[in-house]
Amino acid sequence: MTALLRASHPGPVVAVTVLAVALAVAEGLSPGRNALVAAAVLTGQLSIGWSNDLLDAGRDRDVGRRDKPLATGELSVARVATACRVAVAATVVLSLACGWLPGLVHLVCVAAGWAYNLRLKATALSWLPYAVAFGGLTVFVALAGPDAALPPAWVPVAGAMLGVGAHLVNTLPDLADDAATGVHGLPHRLGARGSTVAAALVLVAASLIVAAGVLATGDEATRSTPWPLVLGAVAVVMVLGGVALLAGGRTPFRAAMAIALVDAVLVVAAR
Repeated sequence: MTALLRASHPGPVVAVTVLAVALAVAEGLSPGRNALVAAAVLTGQLSIGWSNDLLDAGRDRDVGRRDKPLATGELSVARVATACRVAVAATVVLSLACGWLPGLVHLVCVAAGWAYNLRLKATALSWLPYAVAFGGLTVFVALAGPDAALPPAWVPVAGAMLGVGAHLVNTLPDLADDAATGVHGLPHRLGARGSTVAAALVLVAASLIVAAGVLATGDEATRSTPWPLVLGAVAVVMVLGGVALLAGGRTPFRAAMAIALVDAVLVVAAR
């Protein structure tokens, strides 16, 4: 079970699920509805993580990835494939239980993750699934809310930008291994330094869009988001952007997810 969880890419799974919960709180979802949204996102992310390791098992063995249970033989292909099928089935059921329209939106988000694993990760469009999935997640949660209305345009735009930034920093530790096995996505074409700078710029820009959007929400009589909160959030994001720019290993990806969560908290505080 521990190996199966490790093969699911638990860091991104937890981060995206927590982000969905934060967005659901901002939309005013009931605890039960929030749990349903979280379960749908969780199973969808599990399916994406397991499919990634299934599809990359051969490549991971070729480059000697000791952190991949499938590549080391610690975990069987059959077991991961079964878990992945169960996760896909659960995702379909849980997503549609949120309503047919939000459910379809979420299934498109999950399909984007699968498209990345199947083909797009090795192309110049490797950023596109992340943009679709992160931007679409905000639409899914909004449509699953009590108002069932589309969010303001700046919300999915900022979400898409955060997704692109997360993709750029998440790929950094694996650039050499990926290139050795024929994967040449956008980060590989930009190079380590170019990807790091682009990621920091995109992440900070997305956060500035969120800050501007939050401050512009409502009229003068109803606007209650305090400037110190927004400025404090922007300051935190700037620090995290600097971490993403300067750190190595998986730290930039963790910083990117932290930026996304800061932005989500800011949106929650504005409601």
